[in-house]
Amino acid sequence: MSKSFQAARDEFRAFLFESALPLWAGRGVDREAGGFVERLTADGVPTADPRRARVVGRQIFAFATAERRAWPGPARNIVRHGLAALEGQHLDAQGRIVSIVEAGGRALSREFDLYDHAFVLFGLAAAHEVGERPTALSARAETLLSAMQPFRHPERGFEEAIPRSLPLKANPHMHMLEASLAWRQMAVGTPWDALADELAELCLDRFLDPETGALKEFYDGDWKPLTDHAGSVVEPGHQFEWAWLLTRWGTLRARPDALAAARRLLDVAEARGVDPRRDLAINELNADLSVRDDRARLWPQTERIKAHTLMAALAVDDTARKAALDRAARALRGLMRFFVHPVRGAWWEHIDAEGRPMLEPSRASSLYHIMCAFDVVEDYARRSTS
Repeated sequence: MSKSFQAARDEFRAFLFESALPLWAGRGVDREAGGFVERLTADGVPTADPRRARVVGRQIFAFATAERRAWPGPARNIVRHGLAALEGQHLDAQGRIVSIVEAGGRALSREFDLYDHAFVLFGLAAAHEVGERPTALSARAETLLSAMQPFRHPERGFEEAIPRSLPLKANPHMHMLEASLAWRQMAVGTPWDALADELAELCLDRFLDPETGALKEFYDGDWKPLTDHAGSVVEPGHQFEWAWLLTRWGTLRARPDALAAARRLLDVAEARGVDPRRDLAINELNADLSVRDDRARLWPQTERIKAHTLMAALAVDDTARKAALDRAARALRGLMRFFVHPVRGAWWEHIDAEGRPMLEPSRASSLYHIMCAFDVVEDYARRSTS
């Protein structure tokens, strides 16, 4: 492990254990109304936003990961708090997800949302992994998967709503693949295997532009990519994220085509989606890979970390490993710039084109991205020193 990567990893871990996790375990947990605060203002004050099921799932994952990584705080208690919020506020009498509620639990939206389902399933998998009611959570996850069947797309994947709502989106399918891989890790040979295969194949067959290698975001009802300006966006953060997922799946399934697609996605993201002046992944590209939005949001930096760290772990020679670790270390240092905030443990969501943080609340949902990157970094660090 390179000294640069080790130093960045140590700084990252210290920020999480000493600042971020204590802050979000305190001000980010609503002990009175249940669930979690969605955002903290730039002064660290909880906002009064409606509560989303996806954030509950993400916070369960974040604190389950903290538990696995031996954070000495009340991680287990917060995982249980999140599970209670899911059961009490975000699941109806038929066991379907209530996507949005007021603080306290009054339903604001009961519409099917694939993104929310993905993160509830992901959070349940994380809680299962740390030993929270594994039998009950496995049953709950499979019940939710069964409840999603009416929303199946005729070809592959899922609809966004019934009656049909367009465009179809790659993003929630990406997170369903992530959730499927998380469940497969604990229960090989279950429906999660087949779902992971289906979603990875959908990506390989439909989401990748054969000319550029980039992944498109929006599709018509037949999984054909939209070509208008609004629909043809390419997000560097998702190139990194899909590269990470396809590498994991391709390794599991011994699929060189998936591994090659992942490397091409990573090359596109690094070459066209990273501003060399700031060394930060930017928000959006056009279909021709020219810059559309050169602001840099926090979460794409975490996906850059994950993709390069995994490539370092799978490198077949020292030269490739060093190159991947150097990029991962640079991405870690870029992420740390978002943590220079007046509230200890909070973060800026955007850095503008001039390298200045943009004044806005810190999102609880970003903790998922941060903790996922931390988990990947810790995996590599522990394997390389064992």
